[in-house]
Amino acid sequence: MKLQSLFSLRYFASLLLLVSLFVTACGNDKGKVEGVNMLYGTDSKVWKTAKETDASGDKVKQTDAQKQQELHVFANGNYTMTDGAAGAVSGKYTFDQAGKTITFTPEGSATANTFAVETLTDDKLTLKSADGATLMLEKD
Repeated sequence: MKLQSLFSLRYFASLLLLVSLFVTACGNDKGKVEGVNMLYGTDSKVWKTAKETDASGDKVKQTDAQKQQELHVFANGNYTMTDGAAGAVSGKYTFDQAGKTITFTPEGSATANTFAVETLTDDKLTLKSADGATLMLEKD
């Protein structure tokens, strides 16, 4: 009887471990960086802010204007960022698949902004700035 209950407990523990590994593997895209076409789909894609954290990892409260921001990424290497208050900023981007970085250069500016790409899937984009702040975007 003892041997049978020990076998049942081991079986249950193994089953529980497999289920938890499956759930973890399916629900976590962090670190997954797919091809550049995930940025723009077939022609273009709109990304909206889902969450933002500061360099220490604390959540940043979004203003109404930030909630209205949209990042339009086009297959031709162009982007446009719009919001309800400031208007639009356009420019060019380059994506380095191997280095997992994306660089945005606004039109008419000599200054570029480079971000580490932590996640890039069909519906999630997570960018990390050099100071450690993170911006999580979702497909609109």
